Amino acid sequence: MTTYEAIIGMEVHIELQSKSKMFCGCSADFFGAPPNTHTCPVCLSMPGSLPVINEQAVAYTVMTGLALGSQIHSHNVFARKNYFYPDLPKGYQISQYELPLCTGGHIDLDVKGSQKRVRITRVHLEEDTGKLTHVAGGSLVDLNRAGVPLMEVVSEADIRSADEACAYVSKLRQIVRYLGVSSGDMEKGAMRCEVNLSLKPVDSEKWGTKVEVKNLNSFKAVRGAIACEIKRQTDVLESGGQVEQVTMGWDENKGKTALQRSKEEAHDYRYFPEPDLPPLNLKQSEIAELQAGLPELPAAKIARYIDEWALSLQNAELLAESRDRAEYFEAVVAAEKTSPTSAANWIIGEAFRLLNESGIAVADIKVSPADFARLIELVETNVINRLSGKEVLAEMWVRGQKPDAIVEARGLKQISDTGAIEEIVAQIIGDNPGPVAEFRAGKEKVIKFLVGQVMRQTRGKANPKVAEQIFRDKLQG
Repeated sequence: MTTYEAIIGMEVHIELQSKSKMFCGCSADFFGAPPNTHTCPVCLSMPGSLPVINEQAVAYTVMTGLALGSQIHSHNVFARKNYFYPDLPKGYQISQYELPLCTGGHIDLDVKGSQKRVRITRVHLEEDTGKLTHVAGGSLVDLNRAGVPLMEVVSEADIRSADEACAYVSKLRQIVRYLGVSSGDMEKGAMRCEVNLSLKPVDSEKWGTKVEVKNLNSFKAVRGAIACEIKRQTDVLESGGQVEQVTMGWDENKGKTALQRSKEEAHDYRYFPEPDLPPLNLKQSEIAELQAGLPELPAAKIARYIDEWALSLQNAELLAESRDRAEYFEAVVAAEKTSPTSAANWIIGEAFRLLNESGIAVADIKVSPADFARLIELVETNVINRLSGKEVLAEMWVRGQKPDAIVEARGLKQISDTGAIEEIVAQIIGDNPGPVAEFRAGKEKVIKFLVGQVMRQTRGKANPKVAEQIFRDKLQG
């Protein structure tokens, strides 16, 4: 039996977060709106209506190309991609073909400890189609989405597995979110994937026939479609058949791919320059300005957190996962000159837990970075202990109060006075002759029990380090 290797390229369509559509003034914020309420003569393709290029969408596409290391082309042209489908009111889609905005670039992946570079073929700009809803006896069309700016990122066939494909899409989504050009929300259709997959025998350099799989709007769908298509093509080849160049659709309910149509080639779309739009010429100064305005991207942040702040790779990746998360963390570090390690531990340990429990976004946190930093300072300077710190943070999380006010109101200041703690220690030694004898006999773990008695008697206010030292002085002296 022949062993096959998958050869995979990805086409990722990303809706851009511009206020208006690609070629008209209709609002692009249509999610949840009644069908066909975000439309006008241009996006409905009424006779005599003419398109006008959305400047913001162009800027967002150039920014993405710059972030990917692509070459940005000063001269580019929009083209008509001709095909008929009910959700395409013009009977063609305004897209780019021979002269796109961006070509080249790459995304570097870390998949289970292995490094992988996926090359980018092109990044171009086009308009989205409408949406069909299939019902009994027919289909309904909603053109709210028609004309929304759509950026397409096409990769080379450098991907070899479902793990790599998901890592690639995840990294691309992270980048566009950092740039603020798209929500990347796959559940809402803001990011949709297509997989181009062929098989080749592992001992051969010749690739098999490529099959495109559409309608992938989740990581689960990407993973499932790749697994299903590898099995389908393997079965065809093992039975002596030939894989045909077709377009398959992913059926989420059935968990399998299904034939949609024979695969079109570029000439089938009869691309030609859009006659209603002049060539788009970008100035080098405009490109340079967009380059200068790019935020620090995830890979650079992670490297800086490790090199400058000595964070572990795991913690650096967790904190840099989203731009909001990274900026909050950095603001905490800057607020009181907090140790980056301490800030990282508190945010990853407690803030992430509270975020999960409350179900809110980082932007909605009521605790300001300055107040979070002050809380960490109160713990690190032994004004309160860590347990009390967690309780104070939980109250701050709900009410947004200052940490000092909560500590004062609840009487949480830590007892570090040795005289007061010595009296309690003496009493506990007298009340616990058994554990005391065990500790003197060399059982170190017993010290935790004895310190715990101090903490219980002081309702968590005693400084545990001071209490432990007093125990050692009295029992080992």
